[in-house]
Amino acid sequence: MDPLWISFVLLAALAVMLAAGVWIAIALLGMGFIGMVFFTDSPAGLLMATTMWGSSTSWALTALPLFIWMGEILFRSRISEDMFKGLAPWMDALPGRLMHCNVIGCGIFAAISGSSAATALTIGKITVPELRKRNYDESMVVGSLAGAGTLGLLIPPSIIMIVYGVAADVSIARLFVAGVLPGIMLMLMFSGYIAAWALLHPERTPPRSIRMGLRQKLWEARFLIPAILLIASVIGSIYSGIASPTESAALGVVGSLILSAASGTLNWSTFSDSVMGATRTSCMIAFILTGAAFLTVAMGFTGVPRALAEWITGMGLTPAQLIAVLTLLFIVLGCFLDGISMVVLTAAVILPSVRAAGIDLLWFGIFIVLVVEMAQVTPPVGFNLYVLQALTGRNMFYVARASLPFFFLMVVAVALIWIYPEVVTYLPSKMFQLR
Repeated sequence: MDPLWISFVLLAALAVMLAAGVWIAIALLGMGFIGMVFFTDSPAGLLMATTMWGSSTSWALTALPLFIWMGEILFRSRISEDMFKGLAPWMDALPGRLMHCNVIGCGIFAAISGSSAATALTIGKITVPELRKRNYDESMVVGSLAGAGTLGLLIPPSIIMIVYGVAADVSIARLFVAGVLPGIMLMLMFSGYIAAWALLHPERTPPRSIRMGLRQKLWEARFLIPAILLIASVIGSIYSGIASPTESAALGVVGSLILSAASGTLNWSTFSDSVMGATRTSCMIAFILTGAAFLTVAMGFTGVPRALAEWITGMGLTPAQLIAVLTLLFIVLGCFLDGISMVVLTAAVILPSVRAAGIDLLWFGIFIVLVVEMAQVTPPVGFNLYVLQALTGRNMFYVARASLPFFFLMVVAVALIWIYPEVVTYLPSKMFQLR
């Protein structure tokens, strides 16, 4: 059978399984098993066993549960409260005032978490009540938090970058470095939009509520020191070459335990809750990755990726047109799948086409993260929408509508990194050239 027809059959099988409520990981395994049994002569059971074992014992994956555990510990600590205390005096003088705490706070927490939902929830638990109490425009509060929460995927350490690095065989350390400038760029875009909105709607922005001299502001900034020290130890150890991502993740766990103990929030209950939370999340991701690994092998045996790459090449799409098509594809997928599932589900089929188009896989990894960020704020599956729905008590459509301007800012960010790829590639090329 023609490989393209095989791909349609397998996609139909996947759609049926997902519609029936089958777990993503089992659906991926089932899709691969159907492809192997019906369209090849290879031993499906033996290949499934060896592939699942090989993918689950990858050394690169050891950083994943450690970074997740670090985020779980910090989620239960007092670090977000301290960050708001340290940031608020500095943000209150800007147009938009304390709404910038959503963006900067999420950016800081993203650098020590790696999870979009955890970032939005942790910062939102502090900022939403405080901004409501001061009568800030709720639509902008919700939208800025939904958008800024996605920074948990882009600013390293990022769980999705680890998943992509394993799937595409790209250096995780290089991906972490590549995410820094795009992350800062997106923070500036979000804060710029908040400032412009505030200048256009001065009547909807409360007056200044915090007036401090420079000495007082500097004293309040001491609350940011723990978070900055943890970021410096985790990210700095990777950038300097002192530690691998896995070693820096272990360092982050130790640091987060120390911070939690120092803040008085570390006890047996919070410790066990963090371990169980990290275990559940890590097992879910690992199960999805093993299913995706078998699907990748099965796709290789059926010849679908090669045929699809040849088909796309035959269409004569320029690299820019290919990226535009893939952006639309991921936006649609984001309405139905979570980010990790999107990456592992599409990697086997899309990466050969991306290679054939001559697109740098490091750059493509950051592109993937940006479009997955969009998926975090697209209904009905956007995780950040669920988080903010629970935090604010507003319905899903209100949260999605409030998030829409920040969704379009992420679309603009994709266009910017395409026009100026150096935003992604400059730091990795400089830092790894020096070693």
